[in-house]
Amino acid sequence: MPGMVLFGRRWAIASDDLVFPGFFELVVRVLWWIGILTLYLMHRGKLDCAGGALLSSYLIVLMILLAVVICTVSAIMCVSMRGTICNPGPRKSMSKLLYIRLALFFPEMVWASLGAAWVADGVQCDRTVVNGIIATVVVRTQIWCPVTLRRASPCFISNRTISGTTRSLPRWSATPQGAPSCRSRTTDYDLVGGDQLNCHFGSILHTTGLQYRDFIHVSFHDKVYELPFIVALDHRKESVVVAVRGTMSLQDVLTDLSAESEVLDVECEVQDRLAHKGISQAARYVYRRLINDGILSQAFSIAPEYRLVIVGHSLGGGAAALLATMLRAAYPQVRCYAFSPPRGLWSKALHEYSQSFIVSLVLGKDVIPRLSVTNLEDLKRRILRVVAHCNKPKYKILLHGLWYELFGGNPNFPTELDGGDQEVLTQPLLGEQSLLTRWSPAYSFSSDSPLDSSPKYPPLYPPGRIIHLQEEGTSGRFGCCSAAQYSAKWSHEAEFSKILIGPKMLTDHMPDILMRALDSLVSDRAACVSCPAQGVSGVDVA
Repeated sequence: MPGMVLFGRRWAIASDDLVFPGFFELVVRVLWWIGILTLYLMHRGKLDCAGGALLSSYLIVLMILLAVVICTVSAIMCVSMRGTICNPGPRKSMSKLLYIRLALFFPEMVWASLGAAWVADGVQCDRTVVNGIIATVVVRTQIWCPVTLRRASPCFISNRTISGTTRSLPRWSATPQGAPSCRSRTTDYDLVGGDQLNCHFGSILHTTGLQYRDFIHVSFHDKVYELPFIVALDHRKESVVVAVRGTMSLQDVLTDLSAESEVLDVECEVQDRLAHKGISQAARYVYRRLINDGILSQAFSIAPEYRLVIVGHSLGGGAAALLATMLRAAYPQVRCYAFSPPRGLWSKALHEYSQSFIVSLVLGKDVIPRLSVTNLEDLKRRILRVVAHCNKPKYKILLHGLWYELFGGNPNFPTELDGGDQEVLTQPLLGEQSLLTRWSPAYSFSSDSPLDSSPKYPPLYPPGRIIHLQEEGTSGRFGCCSAAQYSAKWSHEAEFSKILIGPKMLTDHMPDILMRALDSLVSDRAACVSCPAQGVSGVDVA
C-alpha cells in the first residue's frame, strides 16, 4: 500500500504493483531466451568461421544473462504476489530484488554493445547467425527500459450530465447524426446564450422530437449558480415543460461544490427549510427568469389548460426539485421528475413535504443520488477499513474486476478478514485509528459511534419519492451475455444513505444509460412499479 523506498526516496508505486509488469517482462524474456537457444543449437556447427568463436561466446553469455534476468523477474513477480494491500511484511525482500534487477541492466547493455561491435567488424560467418545477432542487439536495445518509478499525478474525470424535456439529452453541445444542420435563422422563441448557429438547439430538436414552434424560451447562459434551461410545450402530455440542464461545465462543477446549507426562501408550512446552497442559488436564478421575465406567463397564455412539469438530470434534477417547490404556491398542480438527483439536496422536512409532487428516478448503484458530505466521510471510513482488513492480494482483486468487465458475473469479491483473523495483519501500515480520525472532525475516536453532523454540513436528503431501477442478472461488456433487463420499485430514502462501490457506480449516472433502462421497462410489459408504502400519498407518475 505505501510506496516503496529506493535510493532514499519513497516512490508512488507499491511492492504489490509489480505482478503484471513482471509477468509481461517474463513472457518477453522467456520467448527471447528460447529464440536465442534455438538459433545457437541450429547453427553452432557453422561458427567455425573467422570470428565464430566470439559469436559463440556472445550467444552463450547472452543466454546466461537472460537466464539470470528471468530468475530475478520471476522472483520479483512471486514476491509481489505475497501479503495483502496493508501487510507488506512478506514482501520485505522486494527492494533487494529490485536493486539486483537494476544492476543487471548494466552487463546487458555492455554485452549488447560488444555484440554490435563484433558484428560491425565484418565477421565472416553464416548470414543467418549474423542476422540473429543483429536481431538480438536490436531487440535488446528496444526493450531496455528500466522500471520507471515516478510520482503519480492526479487524474480528474469530468462528469458531463444534461437533461431534456421528455428525454435525457446525449449532449447539448453536439449535433448528432441526422439532426438539422447548424444554421442561422429567425427564431420564434427566446434564445439566450452562445448558440448563434443553432448547433445546440439542433441537438435538442433531434432528441426531443419537438418542433420549433413548441419552444417558448431557450437559454444556454451558463455561469456559477446560473444553469441553462428551456421552456417548451409538450402537446402530447398537455404540459408546459421546464427542463434544467445538469453538470456540463466548470461553472456547473463549482455550483455542485458549494455544498454549504442555507435556508430556502419558499412559501410553505415547513419549518426546517435548509437546502444545498449552490443548487438553491441555481434554482432561484431560473425562478427569477421564469417569473420576472414573464416566460411562464407567455407559455400559459398560449396553452392555459396545460399543467406545469419540471424535469432535470443530476444537478439539473436537484435544481428542478427546488424550482418546483418555489413555484408550487403559484402553480399548485406542478409536478417534478428528477432524474438521478443528488442526495444532499435539502432537509428531512422538505423531503417529506415534496413527496406529493416530486418523483426521483435512480438507476442501480448510481453514486450521485447517494452523494452528500456526510456520506463521503462515511465512504472514506469504510474504504480505509476494508483496505486495512483486506486479506486478498491486489493482483487477485484486479483480475476479478477485469473478469467482471469482460464477462460479467458476480461483482462482489469477499476481501475482509473475519474478526478472529485480523491478527494476520502483522504490519498494519494503515493505522486505522489515526487515519480514520485525523482531519475528520465529524468522527469520534470510536469506530462504532455514529456520525456527528457539523452545523455547516447537516444531513441532507433527496427530493420526493424515489423509483429505483435495478438491473436483473448480469451482462458482459462485449455482448457475450444477454442484454440487461431492469425492474422498478418504490424505495425509501434510507436505501440511498450510503455510497455503494461497484463497477457501474459512475456509468449508472449517465443519461443514455438511464434512458436505456427506462426504454427497457416501457417495452417490457411484465415490469411494474410496486405499490406505494403504506401511509404515503400516491404521486401521479404518468
